[in-house]
Amino acid sequence: MARYTGPACKLCRREGTKLFLKGDRCLSGKCAIDRRNTAPGQHGAATKKLREYGMQLREKEKTKRYYGVLERQFVNYFEEADRTKGMTGENLICLLERRLDNVVYRMGMAASRKEARQLVLHGHFTLNGKNVNIPSLIVKAGDVISVKESSRASVKIKALAEDLATKTAPKWLDVDKNGLAVKVATLPARDDVDFEFNEQLIVELYSK
Repeated sequence: MARYTGPACKLCRREGTKLFLKGDRCLSGKCAIDRRNTAPGQHGAATKKLREYGMQLREKEKTKRYYGVLERQFVNYFEEADRTKGMTGENLICLLERRLDNVVYRMGMAASRKEARQLVLHGHFTLNGKNVNIPSLIVKAGDVISVKESSRASVKIKALAEDLATKTAPKWLDVDKNGLAVKVATLPARDDVDFEFNEQLIVELYSK
């Protein structure tokens, strides 16, 4: 399955909530959800009552789209979360939070996860001093992610570095704004995620 390349705003409208896929635009009056909060398509405005399976499926799709992962990746994360001690749903969300592209986004060096993924793919970051270009890499407590020295002169990175001063990272990340680096101080907890998920619906879906 190929990665979705269509209009990002359609995904937010389909899920009926802001997924923050377009950075600052999502916080402005231009946001599609604020202008037209209906599902896309000819019958998008029609009221539909979802059954249990439909609610579970929608929650899974919302979570996938929020983090920008594909179906096979998502299944792999769920299986790993299920093998890990603790509550499977909470493990899943915390595992997704630990993706390298999400950490770059959370530290404030990208306006969206899509932009963070592109920056990582283009090799603008290092992990513990080593070059890295895998957005799906799962970070561990103690890991340090930094902007690569050779990338710091780029116009794009300079602009993002200026914006970094206004960003606030979650408490599980220790950001060095002057050094353009972040240390994973501790693994994220479910309470650290500032988005409304009903992960239990996802667990029920995959438990059928």
